[in-house]
Amino acid sequence: MDQILGFKVWDHEEKCPYLAGRRARLPLYYPLTVMSGADLDLALSQGARRAGVYLYRVSCRACRACEPIRLDVRQFEPRRRHRRVLAKGDAQLTTVIGTAVADEERAAIYNLHKEGRGLSDEEHSPISADQYREFLVETCCETVEFGYFRNDRLVASAIADVGENSLSAVYCSYDPAESDLSLGTYSVLKQWEFCRATDRRYLYLGFYIAESPHMNYKASFLPHQRRIAGEWMDFPES
Repeated sequence: MDQILGFKVWDHEEKCPYLAGRRARLPLYYPLTVMSGADLDLALSQGARRAGVYLYRVSCRACRACEPIRLDVRQFEPRRRHRRVLAKGDAQLTTVIGTAVADEERAAIYNLHKEGRGLSDEEHSPISADQYREFLVETCCETVEFGYFRNDRLVASAIADVGENSLSAVYCSYDPAESDLSLGTYSVLKQWEFCRATDRRYLYLGFYIAESPHMNYKASFLPHQRRIAGEWMDFPES
């Protein structure tokens, strides 16, 4: 048992969810209790991520493509293109931060997002509201939703886990019909604003994967840090 992550309940090689043709090892851990903010901070600093009530950490034997990535909230400053995204989004969207919700509307947006970005495959059919709840809303820590509304209609939902000194961006899904608003980037920036307003040090963005166009965009947020060979390394302004 890991003192922070809990009991290991799954540890088998499986199809990689990020890179085609690869095999992955993503051990699942079940925390014994609801995690405190401090424990979540520690787990995140060790490269852990959440999926439902479980935590996982990449432990692939022959691949090191997945690099946990985070922003130091005090050091990051939006670039000009980020400021444009913020300005456009702030003019057209209302952001509501509250309890994470699972319903048909959010499941539909999730499915549209997966289909629109080419993330669907033959093995995974559209998910139901119950499956959305199991994957994102059922949790082992404090979890919130950043809901983004355009003309009073929900167009994007971002699930985030709240630590004592950090925020972890778990998953953001949006209606591809609203892609003119760069909602994925906008959500990262709004979560950064939240961290800054609440005096949190780190914003965790999941994994950076150089070979994945769906994951390598995260490197555009500079400066940032990536966890490589167990150590957080600085990637300054380029």
